[in-house]
Parts: sequence; structure tokens; C-alpha cells
Amino acid sequence: MNAALLYEIPCELGEGPCWHSQRQSIFWADIEGKSIYEMRWPQGIVQHWPVGRRVSLIVPAGKDQVLLALQGGIARFNLKTGSLDWLCTIDPELRNNRCNDGACDSLGRLWVGTMDLGFAEGAGSLFRVGEDCQAVKVLGQLTIANGLVWSIDNQRAYFIDSPTQTVKSYRFDSAKGELSGAQVIIEIPKEMGTPDGMCMDQAGMLWIAHWGGYGVYRWDPASGKLIDQVRVEVPQVSSCCFGGEGLSQLFITTARQNLSPEELVRYPRSGSLFSIRLPVGGRSLFACRL
Repeated sequence: MNAALLYEIPCELGEGPCWHSQRQSIFWADIEGKSIYEMRWPQGIVQHWPVGRRVSLIVPAGKDQVLLALQGGIARFNLKTGSLDWLCTIDPELRNNRCNDGACDSLGRLWVGTMDLGFAEGAGSLFRVGEDCQAVKVLGQLTIANGLVWSIDNQRAYFIDSPTQTVKSYRFDSAKGELSGAQVIIEIPKEMGTPDGMCMDQAGMLWIAHWGGYGVYRWDPASGKLIDQVRVEVPQVSSCCFGGEGLSQLFITTARQNLSPEELVRYPRSGSLFSIRLPVGGRSLFACRL
């Protein structure tokens, strides 16, 4: 299967795709461009908002608002006025850290990972933010905290710390918001790229963007086996999410960060947004209660 170009744009570090069901649109971020984008679906009308800080995660928060994970913390962003309302700080003492990927759990808590801008080993963490808007560290000693999803029965959380080349499974205590009993369930060979963003389909399979791997790969968390692949025409595939009618459309973000001039000539659409309609649909996102 091959993804098609949906919107050509030279995002330095396209990331964080998110389907906003109330607006029937796909959002994504350019982290280094310090901007977010929205495409109305299926009309293809695109709107752009500069936010002034590195932004990595977008979460629906009502028809005209989204939550953003930024360098420094979490803020509510008004899509009509462009105003930012800060909700909480994250890692304020680590000025070289920024937020990265994350997701909302079944009780509406927002989980967000962090990383050092220079990729310092062990400098990242995974935080949980509840309705009180207090960031609680759940996991530490991470390097690039990335994709996070929960199993269909909500008993396990699947999480990626990219440089480990693995997906880990944790027992998930929903009431306490705690993770325990880490197990490696998927090991990704380096020649297939590095695991980055991730989402889950209705069958409970994991769709993982492989940075440097030219695609999104479908993995079985029960067996650890590769099932399928969506090929993308650029190397740096960063994240993916389901959206559209029946959540049957897979939206894919890419980047051009650190590509050489020769590579940019070879892969000129690096940084663009891609998509593909799949025979299996995705799971609806949990609503955030911040």
C-alpha cells in the first residue's frame, strides 16, 4: 500500500496529527516552525496559526479550542482569537527540554512526554496531567518519549521511547493512573527505521510511524509481528492518526529535519502531509477533561 500526498508543505518537523471530530478536520504541528495547521476534510481548506513556541501535540477541547503541548507546558489555544491560556508548566527547571508526543486516557487525563532538544539520554519523562492541571511524573529516564496508546480492554498501555527501538507494554491502573510491569513486546530492526508516533486501529493493532523507514508499519502487540506496511515517498515519517468518515483515513506527518541538500532534492515532499484510506478503521480518541 502506498500513501498519497495530501498537502505539500515544507514542515521542518511535521508532527502530532489529530482528528477533530467536531470540526471534521485534521490538525498537525510543525514543531520547529512553531505553528499548527488545520485541514477541513474533505474540502482540503488549510488554515495556519503561528503559536510562538515549539508545539508537538494537539488535543481537541471543544469546537473552537484545542490543547497544545508546548515547550514549557500545556496551554489552551483559542482557534478564533489565537490566544494562549497556560494551564500547567512541565519541566520548568530543564530549559533545554520540550514536550513531545502524548495522548488522553479513558478518564480524560492528558499524558505527555518530554525530551531534551539535544537528545540527551535519560533527560526525558512521561507526565500525567489531571483536571487539577498538575503534572505528575509517571516514568523517568527516557530519551525521546513518543507514541502512547491504550489497549482496547484498557488494561495495558503501549509506549515508545524511540532510541530503544522497542514498544513496551505496561499494566495500566486506570483509577490511579499508574503504569507497572514493563515488557518489551515489539523490537524494530534499525534498518526499518526508528519507531516514532503511533495509533491503534479497531482490531487493536498498532500503526507506527518509522522515522527513517519510509512508511507506517502495522504491528500486532500480542505476537510482536509485523503485519502490514504503508509506504511513504519520504524517509522521515513522524506520526499518524485515523480520521475522516468511519475513521478509515490514515493521516501521516513527515519531516525534513537534518536532511542534506542532496536528500531534499531526492525527496522534495519531505515535511508534507500524506494520507491513505484503509480497510480497517481507527479508534475514537478519548475526550480530554482539562
